[in-house]
Amino acid sequence: MSSTTISIPAPADFHVHLRDGNLAKLVTPHVAQGGISLAYVMPNLVPPVTTTERALAYKAELERIDPSITYLMTLYLSPELTPDEIRKAKAAGIAGVKSYPRGVTTNSDGGIESYEVYYPVFEVMQEVDMVLNLHGEIPSDAANNICVLNAEASFLPHLESLHKRFPRLRIVLEHATTRAAVEAVKRLGDTVACTITAHHLALTVDDWAGQAFHFCKPVAKFPDDRLALREVIAEGHPRFFLGSDSAPHPAHRKSTSSPSQACAAGVYTSPILLPLLAQLLESFGALDQLAGFAGAHGRRFYKQDLGQSHPTVKLNKGPKLVQESFSAQGETVIPFWAGKELDWYID
Repeated sequence: MSSTTISIPAPADFHVHLRDGNLAKLVTPHVAQGGISLAYVMPNLVPPVTTTERALAYKAELERIDPSITYLMTLYLSPELTPDEIRKAKAAGIAGVKSYPRGVTTNSDGGIESYEVYYPVFEVMQEVDMVLNLHGEIPSDAANNICVLNAEASFLPHLESLHKRFPRLRIVLEHATTRAAVEAVKRLGDTVACTITAHHLALTVDDWAGQAFHFCKPVAKFPDDRLALREVIAEGHPRFFLGSDSAPHPAHRKSTSSPSQACAAGVYTSPILLPLLAQLLESFGALDQLAGFAGAHGRRFYKQDLGQSHPTVKLNKGPKLVQESFSAQGETVIPFWAGKELDWYID
C-alpha cells in the first residue's frame, strides 16, 4: 500500500439487493463496477425467494446478466420454510436465511412476528452450518415508544436470546447503526458477526431528515453511533465487515412521496462502493483496514475461499465525479453522492 494506490484482494459485499427483471439487468453489472467480486444476495423479491428452486433460478438469472461475480444466495424466513427445505438448500449451496421483521423495510410484509415458531428451522441451520441473517429492528409501536430511532436497540435482546438458544448457529446482525449494536455483537462471541454499510459510515439523522435519497432502513442515527461504527472498523475487529445494503429503487420512487405513500427506503452504493469506502475510511484514519473490512473478514466468517484465484482490485488516488444517474431497460437509478467528487477511483 502507498499513499496513492491500494490493492484489495477478493473484495466481497455480504449484503446486496439486485432486484429482478429489468431493474436487475441495470444494476447487477454495477457490482463489478464498484470493485466487488462476491455478492451475498438478498431474497426480498416480490414474491420473496422462499425455496431452493427459486433461489437457484434467481442465481442463474444473475449469472446470465454478469457471470464474473460469485453470487451467494439466501432464502427468506417465512412459514413455508421447513427443516427439510433447509437441508435441501444447504446441499444446493444456498448460504443463508434472511429474517425480516414484518413491515419494517422494503418488501417485508411477509416478515416474521415471532422467532419461537422457527426454532426447528434454526436447529437444522445450526446442524448443517447455514448462516442466519437478521434485519435487526422491531416494528414501530407508539404504545410502547418504539420508532425508527430506537427500533434497532430494542431488537438486540432478540439477538442475544437467539444466540443463547443456538450458540453454534452463525448469526449476522445486518447493517448495524448504533453503538449498542456494536457492543452487543462484540460481547456475544465468535459465532455472531455484523455487517456495516458505507452510507452509515457517512450519514447521521440530520442527513436523511428531509433528504429522500439518504433515507433507508435502518435509518442513520446519532453522531456517536456513527463514531462507534467507525471505531470498530479502525480497530480491525474480524467480526465486522462490509454489507453494503445497496438497495436500488426506480428514481421516481425515491424522489416522490405523498400523504398516503412514503418514498422508498434504500441507498444505492454498488457502482461506487470501493472508492466510496476508501474515501470514508481514509477520513477517519482507517484506510489500512479496507482490505480486511471489504473482503477478508467477511470471507472468513462465511467460510469462503481466500485463495489466489480471486481478482485483486486496484484503487488509485485522484478525483472522479459520481455519475448523476444510471439508465437502461427503461429503468433509472440514482446513486449515493450523485454528482459529488470521490477521492479514489478503480484502475
